[in-house]
Order: sequence, then structure tokens, then C-alpha cells
Amino acid sequence: MNDARSRQVVIAGAGIAGLTAAIAFAERGHPVQIFEQAPRLEAAGAGIQLSPNATRILRQLGVLDRLLPHAVRPEAVVLKDAATLSELARVPLGQAGESRWGAPYLVAHRADVQAALTAQAAGCRDIELVTGARVTGLANAPQGVAVTVEADGRRIEASGQLLVGADGVWSSLREKLAVMEPGFGKSRFSGELAWRATVPAESAAGEAFATVGATDCVTTFLHPGFHLVAYPVSQGSAFNLAAFTRGKRIAEGWSGHADPAILSGAMRGTAPALARLVAQASPWTAFPIHTVAQQRWTTPAGIALIGDAAHAMTPFAAQGAAMAIEDAAMLAGMVADFPDDPGQSLAVWENLRRPRIAKVLRRGALNRLAWHAWGPVAIARNLVLATRPAEKLAADLDWLYGWEARKVVRR
Repeated sequence: MNDARSRQVVIAGAGIAGLTAAIAFAERGHPVQIFEQAPRLEAAGAGIQLSPNATRILRQLGVLDRLLPHAVRPEAVVLKDAATLSELARVPLGQAGESRWGAPYLVAHRADVQAALTAQAAGCRDIELVTGARVTGLANAPQGVAVTVEADGRRIEASGQLLVGADGVWSSLREKLAVMEPGFGKSRFSGELAWRATVPAESAAGEAFATVGATDCVTTFLHPGFHLVAYPVSQGSAFNLAAFTRGKRIAEGWSGHADPAILSGAMRGTAPALARLVAQASPWTAFPIHTVAQQRWTTPAGIALIGDAAHAMTPFAAQGAAMAIEDAAMLAGMVADFPDDPGQSLAVWENLRRPRIAKVLRRGALNRLAWHAWGPVAIARNLVLATRPAEKLAADLDWLYGWEARKVVRR
């Protein structure tokens, strides 16, 4: 194997995790091959929140400037009571947040994020992207990992120093690893459904949102049966709405169908204006929230799972994409720190990432508990939020939004 091929990185999946990893590795001189199962790149979902811990990395990779013209910098995260529409708390973002955490908090349409990453990757001569390509086989190679790929009826053999699984919550690469080695498993339905809609700002639904929420903020409406997150996308020309309820498992995928009565039933007792918004935003697209919790993310042979393929989480901390971006950038940096020992680089990377992911998972669980509180617990929550100044609420997020990868020094 020549030097270029011995340093090659093979990536399964061209979503946010895979493209970020490709750019980060290419910047460090690695040839990269990305195999994407879909025949063309299409962004799943609608809106996406990118906190400063993610946009800091995108800026370092040259992606942020491509995204900024299409994104919105919200002024705050606002929590409201869904029944009374009263404001419970406000976390300042905008310029105050950027000054505090050193990078902007952005909301955007997922397609715009995907387009910015794709454009940056296309400008890297060391990145080759093959769509309509499915990884069908894995094997150890003399200096890394070998994969077999089927693409448009042809068979491709690829090999490299490292194989990165970035193919999402329903990762086919993870399923193959589960057959080969212990410690890898399947995703599990969380018992939660996500309901999504995107409405033009000038539509009836957009005007309805303007009466109940802040059009320049991320607004979260809290209720025992559900919560609803809304924010502007596409330079403010539309609003992304995402509601979350309990529900039964539906077909896996990002564009499923569930009975709208589940959402309307969960909203009993909400303010009429909020109920009107939800009705006018119809039709809603539902999808099941699956999570991934497993013993391993890496193998000594040179395989690493990142993002949702490794640790898909509920969206209640709004950190799924950010964690994938962190994973990707830190993995590329760790491989660069241990160029002659890929196995050690993967082990160190996993050991450093696991505590961070665990802390984010705990934050998401706490958010869900607080946002769906009822009775005395909800009253206590509201009292605590009312007495907690905005500065303190922002400080509570320093560990999350101010994160930067640690440099590992070998002794």
C-alpha cells in the first residue's frame, strides 16, 4: 500500500457527521473517500440548532462563512408556559452569547447546513464522494480496514487507515459490526415522537406564531403532555416548528406518518392561540425518536462510529448535530496526534468523548423532565426560573457551549 492509500480514510455516510469528518481529515492531509447510500444528498428533517461549540468548529473548517448568509442568529432562547403564554425564562444569545462563548449560536434549515458542508468538501481535492453506494462488506487489511461497496451495479473495493461510520441512527455499518464483534447494538425506540412543520413567515401559520412567540428567538413552549420548539430559518423567511409527544412506535425513517390526534390530544389545556398555530401549521410530519447506547464506538482494527451511529440521543438538549461535529473534528485531531498508532488514537478519542456525551445526555433528560413537569413540580420549576437571572442561566451552559477539544500530550 503506497503512502497516500495507507493514510486514506473511508467514511460511510455523507450527512453532517460524515462531511465534517471528511473536511477535518482532508485538512490534515488524509485522502478521503465518502460512500453515501442515498442516490443524491438530501437533508433529513427541517430546522437545526447549532450552538457555539459546533459553529466554532465549522469556522475552523471554513464552513461557517458559507452557512452564515442562510442562517439566523437568534437573540435568545425563551421558555414559555404553553397554557398562559407567560415567559418563564430567557437565555441571552445574539451578540451577548457570541461574546461569551466565542462563536455564534445559529438556527438554520438543515438543507442549508448540508449545502455548506457539501460545497466545502467539493473544494477539497483530497475528498471523493460517491453517492448511491452501499457498504456491503468489511475486512481487516494489512494496514487498516478494507470495505466492499456496491454502487450503480458495480463493485468497489476500498481500503485505508481508518473506516468512519457516520451513517446515522439506523446505521447499517453498526449492524454489520454487531454481527462481527460484541459491544455493538441496534437503535431503540425512545417512546417519543417528533412532529415537524415548516411554515412561511407570511402564511397564516407564520402570523399565528408571531402572536405567541418571539420571531427572532428560539421559543420553547412547556406543557405536561408535550413541548414545542419554534425558531426562524432561511434568513427569517420561514419558521421551523418541532413538537414532541409520547407515542407508539411507527415506521423507522425521517418522514413517517402518525395519527394527528396524538398531537392534538397532548395539547389539552394549552392557550387557544397556541392550539390555533398547531392547527394552521398542518400537515405535520411525524418520526420516531430512536436512541443508541452501546458498549463500544471503536475497534482496534481501525473502525470508529461517530454522531448518531455511535450515540443517537433525544433532541431535548438540541445537541445531536453539535455532538456529531465535535466527534468528527476531535477524531481527525486525535488521529493526527497519534499518526503511527491508529488503534491508540481511537481508544483515546473514545475515552475522551464518552464523559462529554454522557453529560449532554443527562442535560437532555433534565430538560425533558423540566419541560413536561406538572402540578407542584411545575410550580417549583417556574419559581426557580423566575428567581434565576439571565446571566446565571447563561453561565449554566458554559460547559456546553464553551467547549473546545483538549490537546493530548504524549509522555
